[in-house]
Amino acid sequence: MKLKLTAILLSLALFMGCSQSPETAQSPVSSVSDREFSSEIFAMDTVMDLKMYGTNNLALKKAETEINRLDALFAKTNEKSDIYRINHGETENISAETLDLVSSALETGKSTNGAFDITVAPVTEAWGFTDEQYRVPTAEEIAAALEKVGYDRVKIKDNTIEKPDDMLIDLGGIAKGYTSDRVIDIFRQNGINSAIVSLGGNVQTLGTKPDGSKWKIGIQNPETDEEHPFIGVLAVNEKAVITSGGYQRFFEQDGKIYHHIIDPKTGCPAESGVISATIVANSGRLADGLSTALYVMGLEKAKEYQKSSQNFDFIIQTSDKKIYITKGLENDFTSEFEYEIIE
Repeated sequence: MKLKLTAILLSLALFMGCSQSPETAQSPVSSVSDREFSSEIFAMDTVMDLKMYGTNNLALKKAETEINRLDALFAKTNEKSDIYRINHGETENISAETLDLVSSALETGKSTNGAFDITVAPVTEAWGFTDEQYRVPTAEEIAAALEKVGYDRVKIKDNTIEKPDDMLIDLGGIAKGYTSDRVIDIFRQNGINSAIVSLGGNVQTLGTKPDGSKWKIGIQNPETDEEHPFIGVLAVNEKAVITSGGYQRFFEQDGKIYHHIIDPKTGCPAESGVISATIVANSGRLADGLSTALYVMGLEKAKEYQKSSQNFDFIIQTSDKKIYITKGLENDFTSEFEYEIIE
């Protein structure tokens, strides 16, 4: 399971975000008669905050119901969920929704050459990140766990999923992104033009703030620094903003820090030189998977991948404390630190 507590919101007043210029905003500004409605729920093992502007809270209630439905559908520990049944040999009669999300996850795995892999759970468990019983596994334990890893051995055929019996699927690295997409869809379908959601730090916005300005999202500083809690602020609308960082979940043993973002090829915490990777994209599910993938890839491969796809932007900080942003964010990112714009 990937825990993302990134893209921290600056404050309740600034609790909003995305990357698109005001004149090209896809959603109209909310009416001055719209009221603010908000809620906080716990699902998918994290606290989720929803905020929208409208004339009633019907859309908010529908969004809460949808979040709980998807939590039940994708949770690998829920015996009635699709993922639990798949992992226990019941690969037929899987919902079209689950098949679609698994398919998307496999496509991301393929396009990133395995940097994102929904079958890495056995390795994550070996390190104790699943049950918080942290430990450094032996080389033999890692090798044994890696034998059960490989997104390319999962196949979708005739609405069923085929995989080795000892392989586990975990959608924790993409499910919250998909869920934020669905929440925004529900808001839009119910006439909401201004909203922001934070699903455990996965931020996604609809339209602009009620006053027509962009939402502002603080990107967390991976290093503890009370004077500079953010490496920068991103002004956005109609985007998902999702960050992965090794500082989010880790343990220390014998003086060394081990974080939760596993490199599926080595079976160890990724050592790519990246300490924070933020993805800005139209799709929550895309941004969710890629934030992990680019963290694992490292800066140079991330540059190549972004240049070849051109369907997202990123903010990356490396272990030498340098910050890099793609050109698409040039007019929307501000920082007290120096940063390099990638052409």
